[in-house]
Amino acid sequence: MNLYRIILVDDEEEVRQSIIKKIDWEDAGFSVVGDAENGQEALEKVEALEPDVILTDIRMPYMDGLSLAERVRQRYPSIKIVIFSGYDEFEYAKQAIKLNVTEYILKPVNVEELTAILKRIKSNLDEEIEQKRNVSLLRENYRRNLPILREQFLNELVGGTASSQNMEERLMEYHIPLAGAKKWVAAAIDIGKEALGAGRELPLHRERDLIPISVKQLFGEKLEQYCRCAVFTSSRASGSELALIAAIDGENSQTGLIDVLGDICKEIRKILEVPVTVGIGHSCQDLKDIGGSYKSAMDALGYKAIVGAGGTIYINDVEPVSSGLLRFDSRAEAALMAAVKFGPREQIEEAVRAVVDKMIDAKVHFSQCQAYMLSISSSMIQMIQQYELDITQLSEGDAADTFAIIPKMVKVEDFSRWLLSMALHINQAMNQERDNTMKQVIQKAKEYIMENYQDPDLSVEKICRQLHLSPAYFSTMFKKETGQAYIAYLTQVRLDKAVELLNKTDDKTYVIAAKVGYQEQNYFSYVFKKRFGISPTKFRGAK
Repeated sequence: MNLYRIILVDDEEEVRQSIIKKIDWEDAGFSVVGDAENGQEALEKVEALEPDVILTDIRMPYMDGLSLAERVRQRYPSIKIVIFSGYDEFEYAKQAIKLNVTEYILKPVNVEELTAILKRIKSNLDEEIEQKRNVSLLRENYRRNLPILREQFLNELVGGTASSQNMEERLMEYHIPLAGAKKWVAAAIDIGKEALGAGRELPLHRERDLIPISVKQLFGEKLEQYCRCAVFTSSRASGSELALIAAIDGENSQTGLIDVLGDICKEIRKILEVPVTVGIGHSCQDLKDIGGSYKSAMDALGYKAIVGAGGTIYINDVEPVSSGLLRFDSRAEAALMAAVKFGPREQIEEAVRAVVDKMIDAKVHFSQCQAYMLSISSSMIQMIQQYELDITQLSEGDAADTFAIIPKMVKVEDFSRWLLSMALHINQAMNQERDNTMKQVIQKAKEYIMENYQDPDLSVEKICRQLHLSPAYFSTMFKKETGQAYIAYLTQVRLDKAVELLNKTDDKTYVIAAKVGYQEQNYFSYVFKKRFGISPTKFRGAK
C-alpha cells in the first residue's frame, strides 16, 4: 500500500515525539517523513520531502502555523494542511478557513480524534487521485477537448510535424474525413480586415472576432457538398487566419475545387461584406507531405498584392511548375532539425538516412541532387546561426571548407558521411551549449545570492524573476548543479558570512543577524546552533 507523506510541525519536541509514537500511522495510511520546530524550518523541508499533508501548531517562534499555511498555499496548493492549536479563538479559525486549511483541531490532541481525521484526509486524497484516474471522467474531458486536439493535429499536419506512424488512427479518432484519397491539397485563407460596405457597417463588423468563425462555417458547409475536407484555425504566428485540407479522389478534381473555393469567396463577399482570399498549394500524393502543399499555399497568398484580394490564387498560376521530383520539403527539414537538436545518435542517423535515401530513390539529374544538398546545408547553416554555434568547432578540417565542399561533391556516399558528421557535431555543440548556458545561469544565481544574501526576502521566486526562469525548473537545475537545494545553499552562504563577521567584528548578534538576512535574532541563533552545535555568542567566545 502506498502511504501518504506527512510532516509534523511544533516548537515542542515532546509534543512532536508524543504524536509520532501514539499514532498508528501506517494504519491511518501515512508515513511521517519529517518534523520541524517552526514554520520556517518546515518550509525549507517541504521542497526536499514533498509531503502530501502538513500537521502544524499555530503558535510557534520565527514563523507561526498560519504564516506557514499561507506560504504553502502560494507555492504548493495541492498540500493538505491540518492546524492544531491550544487557542480556541474565532480569529484563528477564520484565518484558517480563509487559507483553505483542511482541518482545525484543538489541543490536547486526542489519538482517536486525530486518527479519524487522518483517515478522513486519506479518504479524500484517495478520492481525488481516483477522480484524476477515472476513465469515464478522463473520457469526458477528452470529448470536451476533442475540438482543440483536432485543430492541434491539423496544424501539425500542415506544419509538417505530425507523426506518420499513427496518422490514419488519429484521423479516425478526431473524425477528420481525409483518409484514403488519391491526392490532397492544402489552402490558406486570408480574411481582409476592411469592410466592403460603402458608407455602412454591418453589426458583425463591430464584432471582428466573430468574422473568422462565420467564414470558417461558410467554407465548411459549402465544401462538404463537394469533397471531403477539414477547415480549421491556423496557429501560425503570421499568415492566414484559416487553413483547409481537401481530399481529391475520383469524384472530384483539383480544378473543380478551385472553382468551388472561388464561388465561396464571392458568397462571403456578398453575405459578410469582407474580402476573403484563398491561396491554393501544390497537390501531394501522400498526406504526410501536406506541409509542403500548405507552404506553397502560403506562397500563393503572398501574391495577393499583385493579383488582388477577394478570390483564389493557385500557386501554379503565379509560379512556374517545377519539374524536379527531388525537394527538401518542410516535413523532411523538420525531421532532420529535430533529430539534430535533441538526438540521440540513433535518431540523427535515421534522419540522415531518410534524407539521403530520398536522393538515391529520386533518380534525377545530378544538378538537382546538388540543389538538394545545398538546400540541406543551408538549413544546417541557419541552425548554426540561430544558436550562435562556433563553426570552427563543427568540423575536423578547415572551417572555411566546411560548407564550400558541397558543390564539389559527386558521390552520394560522400555527402551522406559529411551530413552525418556535421549533424553529430552540431548536436554535440548544442548539448554543450545547453550545459554551458545552465552553468552560466547557476553561476549568475550564485553571484546574485552573494550580492543579496542580506535581503530577508530573497526567495526562489525573487531570484527567478531576476533570471527569467520558472521556480520549479530553477530549483531542479540548481540542485543538480550544486548538489544542494536553493534554501540550503542560501543558508550556508548566510552562516558562512555570519562566521566571518563574528570573527572579524565586535558587532552584536542581532546586528550580525540583520546583516546576513535574518530579521529575527532568535531564529538566526536557532539556525546557527543547528549547524555549528553552539550559539553565535559561544562561538565568538571560543575563538
